[in-house]
Amino acid sequence: MTQYALTLPPCLRGEIRLPASKSISARALVLGALSGTREIRNLSDCEDTCVMRQALQQPPRTEVDVRAAGTAMRFLTALFATRPGEQRLLTGTQRMRERPIGVLVQALRSLGADIEYAGKEGFPPLKICGKRLEGGLVSLPADVSSQYISALLMTGPLLRGGLTLHLIGEIASRPYIDMTLALMRRFGACAEWTGERSLAVAEGGYAPLDEFCVEPDWSAASYWYELVALSPDPAATIRLPRLSLDSLQGDHVVATMFEALGVSTETEADGIVLRKNGKATLESTWEADFADCPDLAQTLAVTCALLGKPFHFTGLQSLRIKETDRIAALQNELAKLGLHVEASAATLTYTPQPTKATCAPPPTIATYADHRMALAFAPAAWRHPGLRISDPGVVAKSYPAFWSDLAHVGAKCCDI
Repeated sequence: MTQYALTLPPCLRGEIRLPASKSISARALVLGALSGTREIRNLSDCEDTCVMRQALQQPPRTEVDVRAAGTAMRFLTALFATRPGEQRLLTGTQRMRERPIGVLVQALRSLGADIEYAGKEGFPPLKICGKRLEGGLVSLPADVSSQYISALLMTGPLLRGGLTLHLIGEIASRPYIDMTLALMRRFGACAEWTGERSLAVAEGGYAPLDEFCVEPDWSAASYWYELVALSPDPAATIRLPRLSLDSLQGDHVVATMFEALGVSTETEADGIVLRKNGKATLESTWEADFADCPDLAQTLAVTCALLGKPFHFTGLQSLRIKETDRIAALQNELAKLGLHVEASAATLTYTPQPTKATCAPPPTIATYADHRMALAFAPAAWRHPGLRISDPGVVAKSYPAFWSDLAHVGAKCCDI
């Protein structure tokens, strides 16, 4: 397996053009297909988006392999279930076949969907026979993945009588649901919150747009915040064109989070600027709930641990069923850096302890076929020059140009 030995530059200055939002791209592709929109511009070039595009272009009665794209698996399950006369076998990688989808399948079946499990009950692959579905009220647990909710919402305008969703339990990643609703309205649907735990979508379909343009990815921006925070350069500065604090993406909260870690965010006419300001305000254990922004948890956990900042992070239950068990993976890889993190089913806790200096060779970070493990641990090379990242190509899932962007600001990524 390929490894990179990573050395970061003593000074961090530059301009980085981030990839387009993976989350918005996935939703825009589904809504574009449902509305007949002519053009979706600035789509992400990551693997997940490519998988979604290819799946939507395939003819009926074919096997659709989404590989490791969890978003595609969930969104396409709902979409294919609503296409009369089409039959699909929806499958993916071995890890995908271990990721539960029973909550979504049960909800779709309650609306009349014809979906069978082709393997283990509750997991992909799925045999889907599309049909016109009935609308009505659906109740489902909301504490595992907001993508189940978004998948159902986007098909709501196609259902007879529309759709009413009642959510049970703590709502995971609410900003992603808000993103879905905002995009649905942009494409002509009537969809809204009607209560703290209820949503309504009116029947009526979508209206085509001449074009839709996807904004840059705030999740990708989080790794540049981390790089600035950990850089030894007291004047570290990174410009991110086209990125806006006025974003549909919930992960823009990363700007506020990193303010506490000594990174300021300045707005310019065409983007933002990240600056190391040396004004970290954390003086005690940082208590933070990541239920609304789980994709930021790895970034913040690695950053805080390397800065010696104690933390107690909650709302991490969805991390157990991502590309890997991200909580266990964080524990394993931070331990290689001499950093011990306590974990439960949905929490991570770090209390700084005296550690001995690490010896050569530099540690090798396993990435577990998880793009965010590679992305979140790469900045650790500030503390561990020559740090090795296993399977660096895994970043293609969300940020294919990450290593070349690092090289652009002076990093050295050497194959070993």
